[in-house]
Amino acid sequence: MQFALNRLDMRGPLEFAESAIEAEAQGWSMGLLPCNPLKVPDPYVCLAFAARATEHIHLGTLLDTPVIRHPSALAGSIATVAEFAPGRIHQGLGVGDTAVRFNGLAPAKVDAIESAVQMTRALLQGDAIDVGALKPARLNHAQHVPVWVAAQGPKNLRMAGRVADGVWIRVGRDPANLNMAWDAVKHGLADSGRAASDIQVGLIFHTAINSDAKAALLMAKAIAAGYYEYSKFLFDLPELAWHGEDPHTLRGRVYPDFLHHQDMVLAGTQVDFLPDRAADAFALYGDWEAIASQLETTLAASDIPAQWVLTHPVLPIDSKVNYLRDAARELLPLFAE
Repeated sequence: MQFALNRLDMRGPLEFAESAIEAEAQGWSMGLLPCNPLKVPDPYVCLAFAARATEHIHLGTLLDTPVIRHPSALAGSIATVAEFAPGRIHQGLGVGDTAVRFNGLAPAKVDAIESAVQMTRALLQGDAIDVGALKPARLNHAQHVPVWVAAQGPKNLRMAGRVADGVWIRVGRDPANLNMAWDAVKHGLADSGRAASDIQVGLIFHTAINSDAKAALLMAKAIAAGYYEYSKFLFDLPELAWHGEDPHTLRGRVYPDFLHHQDMVLAGTQVDFLPDRAADAFALYGDWEAIASQLETTLAASDIPAQWVLTHPVLPIDSKVNYLRDAARELLPLFAE
């Protein structure tokens, strides 16, 4: 199993590149970053600096969105990055909830993301595309760059199976939800006559790291609430119920949302009415030993042919954890192929 890291140093391009060098040395296989133009530096500038500074680590966006950037800009930017590290770069696309909401925009629909994936892939392959202009659109500096989709809804997952080079499945770790997600991807593969070997697969697990078991449980419940906040249907298959206030009402006390609040222990106290098994359904949590055991159990119970795991770190407000270093020492060696 190969591990991806989405918490490289995002203070600036130089810091990002330096942390990518360290991640490569520590054994991480992929370095990713989010794309919120209001919150983090330009992802493509950061990736270009990191691409020049590293030798082996795969690099890419966790997800950008066509709501913020047109496919021609997406393709042009990532192709420029790929010139510094051929074969080590990918473009990740998706709804982009946080970046979209911070700009007061509506999330992209499935059709819009699918169209963006298709156009971005075609431009990166050097194809000419009829866009209704005097001449077809063509990317002059085209590079071979795979296009991934990060998704949790069945329609977007099916779309990823239909048109993407890779898919990040983000539905928590309940077996029923994981099976649902992989079934959706497989239906998409069948739609386009592709096989499972034609798509790379990664699993995203929010990971609450805290040696205090009670606090870790609260953080995991906040993570579960974050999933419910945007994808209530994910509570259906695990047969979980929500008996508290509407999460959008609670958002006034948990800004900007349950997955991104500064104090995740405090956020968890707002939803402590959730059963403990909600935490189990949507998060890895506890100390490193507990997290490793939960991850091992989750992977063993799944038939998904995943090549990548992204353990998205969720830390308490006063945490001294150096996630890049500590996870590389405590977690990665246990799952080395």
